[in-house]
Amino acid sequence: MALGLALTTCTWAQKQGGITPQMLDEIRQQQTTTAADRALRNAIAGNSIDNLAANYRMAAELDTHFSVETKKQSITDQKQSGRCWMFSGLNVLRANYALRTDTMAVELSQDYLFFWDQLEKANLFLQGVVDTADKPIDDQRVQFFFRHPLNDGGTFCGVADLTEKYGLVPKSVMPETFSSENTSRMSRLIQSKLREYGLQLRDMVAQGKRQRDIAQAKTGMLATVYRMLVLTLGEPPTQFTYTLRDKQGRAVGQPKQYTPQSFYQEVVGQPLNGTFIMAMNDPRRPYYKTYEVELDRHTYDGHNWCYVNLPMEDIEQMAIASLKDGRKLYSSYDVGKFLDRKRGICDLQNFDYESLFGTTFGMDKAQRISTFDSGSTHAMTLTAVDLDADGKPLKWKVENSWGAASGQEGCIIMSEEWFREYMFRLVVDKKYVPENILRASEQTPVMVMPEDPLFVADE
Repeated sequence: MALGLALTTCTWAQKQGGITPQMLDEIRQQQTTTAADRALRNAIAGNSIDNLAANYRMAAELDTHFSVETKKQSITDQKQSGRCWMFSGLNVLRANYALRTDTMAVELSQDYLFFWDQLEKANLFLQGVVDTADKPIDDQRVQFFFRHPLNDGGTFCGVADLTEKYGLVPKSVMPETFSSENTSRMSRLIQSKLREYGLQLRDMVAQGKRQRDIAQAKTGMLATVYRMLVLTLGEPPTQFTYTLRDKQGRAVGQPKQYTPQSFYQEVVGQPLNGTFIMAMNDPRRPYYKTYEVELDRHTYDGHNWCYVNLPMEDIEQMAIASLKDGRKLYSSYDVGKFLDRKRGICDLQNFDYESLFGTTFGMDKAQRISTFDSGSTHAMTLTAVDLDADGKPLKWKVENSWGAASGQEGCIIMSEEWFREYMFRLVVDKKYVPENILRASEQTPVMVMPEDPLFVADE
C-alpha cells in the first residue's frame, strides 16, 4: 500500500504542468468557508444559476415604447430546428411584400426552401470531397467536410440564392412536417449516408476513375438524398393553385396557377442578389474592408457569403434609416448571452454573475470572438428602435422565431449596451447604405476560413 502511494506521488511530481499536491494545497488555502459561503454553496447546488444571479432591479415594469417601429406581422416558430436564418430571411421578404402592396399578406413555406437548402448542402459535401480527394483523410480541409456534412445553419446570402433559383411557395402549399420542425434525426441519418458516399467518391478518385463516371455516381448519391428528403420533408411542388389574400385574410381575386418561380416574382418581383449588403461587426479585423467566407454553405450552387466589416455606429445608422422607412431587416446575435427568456429582454444588467461567483468576466467583444466565447448563434428580424431626443438609440426590438408565446409576444427587446456587444450581422438594402460603405463593399474581398470562430457558431 505504501509502495502504491509512493508511486502515485512520484507520477504526479514527474508531470510538468499537472496539478501537484502542493498546488492543490495552495488552491484549497485560497478558499473561504464563512457562513455566507456555505449558504451560497447550498443555494447554487439546489437552484438555477440564472435564477440566483437575476438582478432584482430589472424586475421593474419594462418600457415597451419605440419611437420608430415597423408594422407588425404574425410570429413564426422554427420549433426544434436551426433554421432561424431562413425564418428571418422569409420574414423580411413577406414584410417587404406587405409594404409594397399595402394591403396584401402571405405566409411563405420554410419547409420548401429548407428542402433545397439541404439538397445543395449535400452537393457541397460530395463535390467538396471530390475536389479534396487528393489530400489525406486527416487533412484539415477534408475533415471540414466530413465533420459536418450537413447542417441547418445559414445566412441571408443563402436565402437570396435559394429563392432566386428555386422560387417560393405559400406555407399552405408545402406546410411544415415533423422532420422540418425536428431536424436532428433526419439530419443525422443523411449525414451518415453522405459520409459513406464520401468514402466511395474518394476511392473512385484514388482508382483513377473518369470525371464523367464520378459525376454520374454523385448524381445517383444525390438521388438517394433527394428521396430521403421527400420522405421527411415532402416533395416540392412544381406548380400549384393559390388565391392571394389581404391582411385580414380575405381572398383577393380568383385562384391562380403558379410555379414557384412565378410566385417568387409575385412576392419579391426582382432578383435579390445585388440589392443588399451584409454588414458585420468584427472588432478583430480592419473596418471598411470586404471579406468572403470560403466554402460557404451554397458555394457550388450560389455564392460564398460576403460581408463588409463595419463599426457598430455605421451599422446602427443604416438600421435606423431602414426602420424609419418601414423596412424590417435580417440581423443576427449571440442571443443566449444575458437573455431573460421569459420576459424577452436582452440586457447586460439582467444577471449579476460576478457577484454570485465573486469574480469578473472581463473579455471584450474581440477577445470573446477569438476564444470561441461568443459568436453569431441566432438570426432574428429587426423591427424597431427607440431613439432619444438627439437621435441616439436607447433600445431595439426584433421579431423572433420561437413562437408568439415567447418573450414579448414573440419579440425580444434589447438594450443599446447589449446590442453593441452581442449584435453581429445586418442585411441592408443598398438604398440605405452610405456611398463610402458601398465603395468598400465593391473591393476585392479578403478570403477568410470557415473554421473562424465567428462563422463556426453561425446557426
